[in-house]
Amino acid sequence: MKTVRYGIIGCGSIAQQRHIPEAVADKRAVVVAIADPVRGRAKGVAEPLGAVAYTDYKKMLAEQDLDAAVVCGPNNLHVSMTLEAFKAGLHVLVEKPMATTRVEGRKMLAAAKRARKYLMVGMNQRLMPTHVKAKEILDSGRVGKPIAFETSFKHAGPDGWSVDGPKTWFFKKAPAVMGVTGDLGIHKADLMRWLLGEEFVLAGGVISTLDKRTEKGRFIPLDDNACITLKTRSGVVGSMNISWTNYGGEDNGTTVFCSNGVIKIGKHPDFGVVVEYRNGEREFHQVGAVSTNTQQVGSGIIVSFTDSILKRRKPLIDGIEGYRAMDVILTAIEAAKAGRFKKIAQ
Repeated sequence: MKTVRYGIIGCGSIAQQRHIPEAVADKRAVVVAIADPVRGRAKGVAEPLGAVAYTDYKKMLAEQDLDAAVVCGPNNLHVSMTLEAFKAGLHVLVEKPMATTRVEGRKMLAAAKRARKYLMVGMNQRLMPTHVKAKEILDSGRVGKPIAFETSFKHAGPDGWSVDGPKTWFFKKAPAVMGVTGDLGIHKADLMRWLLGEEFVLAGGVISTLDKRTEKGRFIPLDDNACITLKTRSGVVGSMNISWTNYGGEDNGTTVFCSNGVIKIGKHPDFGVVVEYRNGEREFHQVGAVSTNTQQVGSGIIVSFTDSILKRRKPLIDGIEGYRAMDVILTAIEAAKAGRFKKIAQ
């Protein structure tokens, strides 16, 4: 196999602005077909690519000669779409969160194993150049042992980015299930697990709806802000602040406090990673930008998934990684509802 033939399920903003352009830019990939329940949207995206448009993704899976499917539907459909793609004998890249419950997540892991196909989850934070550089520095040991962290992911919300604007499914309980926690929190849960190189074992916090409203003026039935506290197995503690109500510049920064200094990621306007050592020395690393809603840069997801398929190796962010990040978020949501910390069962 020299080329991976992709079928796209759902062609909203994440497909149009990230997965499809990145597949088109990769000479080892080709977008063969696109399915979306909105006929005009499917045709409008597919025709310039020479791809076949469908309104029924199951029909696409049955009729087209594909190698892999990219699942970009609403959160509550991730499990059914993924299972159908595995039944069709395809590898699957599913958007985050991979599922909305642990049971769903386990079904997806089992289906991948049965089909002997790869399952990758589109959590791109760990592939960003700034985070790759920070991981390299942390793993070198020169900043010492991580002690604590602060990480944020805040922007103005999906209503300003979704193809459906304020009518977006992100604001509806049935298709979204989770609000900002499932949209942005999942990214940070995965990033910090990876950066620190260990699992979280305790979660707590405050999860709220503070500003986002439906077209009728009522608060949306999902969270738009969250402050989550986490603890790792070795005792590293940290905070994760996520928001859909940041009406200024996007905040996607992280600070890791270590025994020999501090690593600041995405905090400096010119240098993606800054290291401040205990002895006063500093390092400045200009390593590229983190993708934002207003400034899209290559996420590396399609490139990485295509690599996995062509080279027959496990995806960098496989189903297990997706499940563990989801478990952190689900536990944090449960803890916030209970008003106490909860253990994360790994």
